[in-house]
Amino acid sequence: MTQLTPVPSDSVPGEGFAVASFNVNGIRAARRRGFDDWLDRRQPDVVGIQELRCGTDHVGQFPGYVAAVDVGSVPGRNGVAVLTRREPVAVRTWAATPPRARGLGEFAAEGRYIEVDLADRPVTVANLYLPKGGLPAELQRPGSMREKPDGGAKHARKMRFLTGFARELQRSRLTALRAGREFLLIGDLNVAYLEYDVTNWRAARKMEGFLPEEREWFGSVVGPRRLVDVVRRLHGDRPGPLTWWSWAGESFAKDVGWRIDHQLATPGLARRAVSVTVDKESSPDRRLSDHAPLVVTYADLD
Repeated sequence: MTQLTPVPSDSVPGEGFAVASFNVNGIRAARRRGFDDWLDRRQPDVVGIQELRCGTDHVGQFPGYVAAVDVGSVPGRNGVAVLTRREPVAVRTWAATPPRARGLGEFAAEGRYIEVDLADRPVTVANLYLPKGGLPAELQRPGSMREKPDGGAKHARKMRFLTGFARELQRSRLTALRAGREFLLIGDLNVAYLEYDVTNWRAARKMEGFLPEEREWFGSVVGPRRLVDVVRRLHGDRPGPLTWWSWAGESFAKDVGWRIDHQLATPGLARRAVSVTVDKESSPDRRLSDHAPLVVTYADLD
């Protein structure tokens, strides 16, 4: 486990609560590799899980937690869950209540978004697995891609999602604030925002996840009066902390990766962020996923 040095903040002292975001790349595989041991050792108060990649009957139980789940309708793909210590006051999924923003309808049944109102704190936690996307047609080069060129179809689909989700996110954030709740978006956003977020950022400028239009979108949803990039606020303007490394080659061992897992909080909650940790395993053979858990500790709200 790699412990990042906690960064002092202007948080209110208190017991606090820890929120983890973890793309498990298949919950059954992650559990075989030791997910339950990590959960028992780490003991976060809230856990957002992405890429369950299984049906409801195979998600399983998580001792000490209540699980709100949307596995989606695509077999073996996607799926999100939020684990909490107490039964949430409310749970909202796109499967039960389709998103209102134009352009998101085609994604509603895919198991990409779930939102819970915590029972023990005035916080709404939203958990997102954003489409990976692809390259626009003009950047696709046959023979130099892992996947068959698609004329930019996956890129266009991701951009439709981003456009619609920006509107939906704004609506959810304001709804929470009007209800007297802070709002926290966690998850695998499949977008790295700054040069600090990618090891080889110059080469990444022509890769999905770090394209100019994707980074521009990220910049449009964060800001001091909207949502704050909590991890960057704590970690500062320096490389990392990385959360994803390719399974291939020696990316993990050499720490060549990306920061695509995020926690974006309303300003009131962001000010209470105390520390950030990425639970990167000690060696490649101990990996639970191609992502590592991202854990942020917040001082309790007044």
